Amino acid sequence: MRFTGLNRQIILSMCVLMVCSILIIWIGSWIFFAVAFKIDPGMLSEPDDWSPSTVEWLWIFAITIFGLGLAAFFAIKLASRILKPINSVMDSVRRVAHGDLSARAFAGDRTLGETAMLVDDFNSMAERLQRAAKESETWNAAIAHELRTPVTILRGTLQGVVDGVFKPEEVPFSSLLSQVEDLGRLIEDLRTLSLADSGHMQLRMAWTDLTLEIEEVGRLLAQEMEAAGFTLQLHLSDHPVCCDAARIRQIVLALLDNARRYARPGLLRVRTRAQAGQYCLSVEDAGPGIAEELAPHVFEAFRRGDSDGGDQHAGSGLGLAVVEAIARAHGGSAACTRGKAGGSVFTVKWPVEHGAPPAAG
Repeated sequence: MRFTGLNRQIILSMCVLMVCSILIIWIGSWIFFAVAFKIDPGMLSEPDDWSPSTVEWLWIFAITIFGLGLAAFFAIKLASRILKPINSVMDSVRRVAHGDLSARAFAGDRTLGETAMLVDDFNSMAERLQRAAKESETWNAAIAHELRTPVTILRGTLQGVVDGVFKPEEVPFSSLLSQVEDLGRLIEDLRTLSLADSGHMQLRMAWTDLTLEIEEVGRLLAQEMEAAGFTLQLHLSDHPVCCDAARIRQIVLALLDNARRYARPGLLRVRTRAQAGQYCLSVEDAGPGIAEELAPHVFEAFRRGDSDGGDQHAGSGLGLAVVEAIARAHGGSAACTRGKAGGSVFTVKWPVEHGAPPAAG
């Protein structure tokens, strides 16, 4: 048993109580018998008499009552120190159960290690619950905001066709298709983040040469990127890596789409390399880079930077969050740094040989 915290306080309290009791009995008995012998030795029992006298019985009774009172005093003081933080936790638990997530317990005397740890753990749990509730509210509001625009456009156009305001041949179906595609991407991003947060993202792990995968993504986006003023420059390693190729393609698509929306038109460098047991995939743009106050939060959901193209080119704010979630699922990480040319460098790393067995799905 460790001689710390609550154990230490109980042991010390009991030792102090015992020492005080022994001293009081010894000193009090010495004073009592000295005074009684001086006043009237007849009040005391004879040396060969095993039965205490009436005065001695009164003294035994008095010292017993005093000892019980002293023990009760120490017990109440110790119990108060122990129960104060516990009662605070109980009251806070009751408040949290009734929906008050701002409730916090108070440790009081922190020398009682175990009770202080209990209070700290409860406060940490309550803080996480409160933060989760706020994040849930933010997510709900953000999702509603993202869904409102395409749904409103689709509903308004279709309602116009039904009411005869538009003729079917006058409806801009390419624009409607773009809105549907945006909805599809938003739903897939939300699904990916949900699976990652719940720990249920299933990966089809296999040894892959990502060169062909990334080149294929580049070909698919080439026309769109060129129209936006971007030139892709690929520096790819043919080193095989254990990964879910479909999810890595999703990362590349998200990073290139993020650059198209927020970066200055120019050169986009995509690099891959294997180094120190880690596979690195990076996308570097020509600027203007991420603001310092935003850089630590770029991988949080619904975080957006400023887009030169205005709101019409702004994404859902989920792309980089998806990148970070997929990287974590591979046992890796995602980071954003400033490049030598002043642009942003988004780097995703994960082990070349993933430790977890491939999951079916």
